[in-house]
Amino acid sequence: MNKAIMSLLCAGAVSLAGCASTKSATNSSEKGNASSALAAPTLYYQGHASVRITTAENKVIYVDPFAGDGYDVSADLILVTHGHMDHNKVELVLNRNEGCQIITHEQAVANGVHQTFDLGFVKIEAVEAYNKNHDRSKCVGYILTFSNGVQLYLSGDTSTTEQMPSLKSRKIDYAFFCCDGTYNMNIEEAAKCVELVGAKHNTPYHMPHEHENPFNRAFAESFAVQGLLVVAPGEEIRLD
Repeated sequence: MNKAIMSLLCAGAVSLAGCASTKSATNSSEKGNASSALAAPTLYYQGHASVRITTAENKVIYVDPFAGDGYDVSADLILVTHGHMDHNKVELVLNRNEGCQIITHEQAVANGVHQTFDLGFVKIEAVEAYNKNHDRSKCVGYILTFSNGVQLYLSGDTSTTEQMPSLKSRKIDYAFFCCDGTYNMNIEEAAKCVELVGAKHNTPYHMPHEHENPFNRAFAESFAVQGLLVVAPGEEIRLD
């Protein structure tokens, strides 16, 4: 059985907590000896729906820039799930390496078809994301597959989608589910989506919050799912 192994260290990047928690959720040997020999990507949770990922190739990916800090690291790729202001503040990413790409919903859904982008250091697959507040043709989630074989699902803004049951056969390693209950599904519906998707490790994000308390740990820990992995803003996890 997989275990979430937690260790504390002061992160090299600036964190909201000053000293960020690095969590490593160690998978079984299903990926094979060759894959396990590769370095693991890391994911730094900035808050809300914003994450920064550093791949084994030292490529930096920002997804839905808006919240938190840590935007000083030069980007190689910026992903945006949709056009709402709390997901597409790409101007926060001032430093961009030569050839930095920006992929938004406009590229991710072409003529109603969800697209795949293979950049070598990561494969990006756009998946369905929609509800009464988000048009399915203008909003996506993403599955990222890294060179070590690990798959990360970021739901984007959504409720239950028709595609979710088909994702279970993918054996996704890490999944982040929105659950604010206002613009998206609530935490109970998100827990049902966890069962549909069947990922090993499941993290709530885009949660209800107050300006004075942007992260409610008690709420996050109430996410009644198998493989719960709570990640707070300013914490980093290894994707292995």
